[in-house]
Amino acid sequence: MRGEPDISGGERRLRGFCRRHGSERPCSCAMGNLYRFIEPLALYLLLVKGSAHGYELAAALQDHQLTDADVDRGGLYRTLRSLEDMGHVASRWDVTGAGPARRVYTITSSGIAHLREWTEVLARMRDALAAFVHDAALKLDDDPSQTQDTRTDIHH
Repeated sequence: MRGEPDISGGERRLRGFCRRHGSERPCSCAMGNLYRFIEPLALYLLLVKGSAHGYELAAALQDHQLTDADVDRGGLYRTLRSLEDMGHVASRWDVTGAGPARRVYTITSSGIAHLREWTEVLARMRDALAAFVHDAALKLDDDPSQTQDTRTDIHH
């Protein structure tokens, strides 16, 4: 139960609630690592931007992320490296301007095809998640063991 002390004397934390977002609402950053969602977003942003360096992609990912978690920059660079190994993105070194050289990424035709695959996968996930949320909400509303105090409003 929320608020019950654990054996160390601290407050028990429920999965789905994090320190950053508090206990007002469950958030996905406390639900586990969903780093794979970086891949479709990186491909999409490269399609929109034409090309971008990793730092620029990291900043744009924060505005388009599919979860509440902060974007893991290390995960982004691992994802870009993997996408390049698969031929979905290409990179080149930009040595112009002041400062160190930066790797600039562009999406390839294979990357566009892979983004299409991602949109199909995410559309199926969206439908499955919508059905799950609907069914779970109905079940929770019908469950007599749930009191009004313990129900969560998930009908939005």
